[in-house]
Amino acid sequence: MATQRAGSTENVSVSVSLPADLLSVLRERTGKRGLSSCITEAVRHQLEMDGLAEIVAAQEAEHGSLTAAEIEAASRELFGDAGRDGKHAA
Repeated sequence: MATQRAGSTENVSVSVSLPADLLSVLRERTGKRGLSSCITEAVRHQLEMDGLAEIVAAQEAEHGSLTAAEIEAASRELFGDAGRDGKHAA
């Protein structure tokens, strides 16, 4: 997965609580220095998903609920055959 990087970064010191088991897995996968990058990508992904949810909500407010066929077509367009039955690559 390609990582998008902003033109500049800012160090932020905040207290974030994570379940110990989740933090342990993150550190195993990313190493101590990769933790910020992993969290950055997770936040970016969540913001993108929130934006998509807003688009769908606006569409449904104007045109009614999406049909199963419309959802399947969108899934195929986004994920190809892997999008069938709601299953897609993460």
